[in-house]
Amino acid sequence: MASRTGSRRHTVIGVLLTALMLFPVYWMLNVSLTPQSDMRKSPPDLLPLHPTFEGYRAVLRDQLPCLGTSLLIGLGTVALTLVLAAPAGYSLAKLRPRGGGLLSLALLIAQMIPGIVMAMGFYGIFLNAGLLNSWWGLIVADSTISVPFGVMIFAAFMSGIPDELTAAARIDGAGALRVFWSVVLPVSRNAVVTVSLFGFLWAWSDFVFANTLDGGGDLRPITLGIYRYIGNNNQEWNAIMATAVVASVPATALLVLAQRYVAAGVTAGAVKD
Repeated sequence: MASRTGSRRHTVIGVLLTALMLFPVYWMLNVSLTPQSDMRKSPPDLLPLHPTFEGYRAVLRDQLPCLGTSLLIGLGTVALTLVLAAPAGYSLAKLRPRGGGLLSLALLIAQMIPGIVMAMGFYGIFLNAGLLNSWWGLIVADSTISVPFGVMIFAAFMSGIPDELTAAARIDGAGALRVFWSVVLPVSRNAVVTVSLFGFLWAWSDFVFANTLDGGGDLRPITLGIYRYIGNNNQEWNAIMATAVVASVPATALLVLAQRYVAAGVTAGAVKD
């Protein structure tokens, strides 16, 4: 009886905490349906009593190019991250080069550098290279965040692959590259999905690099698209929240579809035999 009461208490606490964490999402949806004239109403309505889709019409009118640009940058970041991180992780996990420990430490330190510091450095480099206000420049910049994370995830996951599997492939005459492509990479699906998801989400939600390196470009990502609605004398909150709702859909869908792969990929290497 006591255990059943404790279980109910835990369930109630879990529901309350979940509702508290999801309330900003609900409020974002509520405001996106609220007419602009009711924004300063006090107290605000907890439900959209007079819903309007003007904010969503503004998204379709103004933000579709920005959504397409963010999708392009996100997919480009994923591709570049996988091309660089997967072989590097394989090298650290299976080839064990000299200085691998120092490289792992450098990757860990790279994760601690604030994005704004990197953005200032990139601005000078991109200015001289002619990469400012370009979507491929943002792909390179966003990849500097996701590649170190990807290398660590791949290295942790691939270190758990039995050496007997790669040794058997070498006995059959496969070189290091063939072992990586035909043996190691196919069984690293969880790590591939995890790195791809986090790389896409970082690129999709990036504002610091976008505002610093692409503030005046024609192809602006969705984070800058939202920012254009905010001004000193003009704050279109229903359009802002409608854009945020639409921009949240791809990220939410990806998280729901890939959650079991992400759980396996992130915890890879945490338990050793």
